[in-house]
Amino acid sequence: MTEREYNECVTTYADNVYRFILKNLRHEEDARDVVQTAFEKMWRHREDVDAQKSKSYLFTVAYHQMIDHIRKVKRIQLREEFSDEVRIQNQPANNLKQVLEEALGRLSETQRSLVLLKDYEGYSYEEIGQIMNLNPSQVKVYLHRARVQLKEYLVKMENVI
Repeated sequence: MTEREYNECVTTYADNVYRFILKNLRHEEDARDVVQTAFEKMWRHREDVDAQKSKSYLFTVAYHQMIDHIRKVKRIQLREEFSDEVRIQNQPANNLKQVLEEALGRLSETQRSLVLLKDYEGYSYEEIGQIMNLNPSQVKVYLHRARVQLKEYLVKMENVI
């Protein structure tokens, strides 16, 4: 990959990668750090990266950086656990975006990443498999289970109202 191709990659995919990481981490500064590290790694390994596969390479590196970040944060922070009743009572009425964020937040890291890569970013099963080190069949099964879990949460009236 040449410097020009790298710069085109940054211009073309920076927003998409940032949006994907932000949806998973839900923290802007952490998402920026992860994306910056991913681009930095891509720059350091630009001689080994095929320019036509730069998008897949970039999302793969960013995904792995995000997983590393999540593991690091889990070791450092103590998470407060809230009961489901408190979350439901504090939800503003008819805030569909917040309900969807809550539903996505209930998925595992892998399931959330699969849904975001497929439904938000539009990747094929094969591309998602490459990014997440899964075969296409695993991607389909895990994605189906994630969608079923989302559906079960979203169809409950108390979660939407």
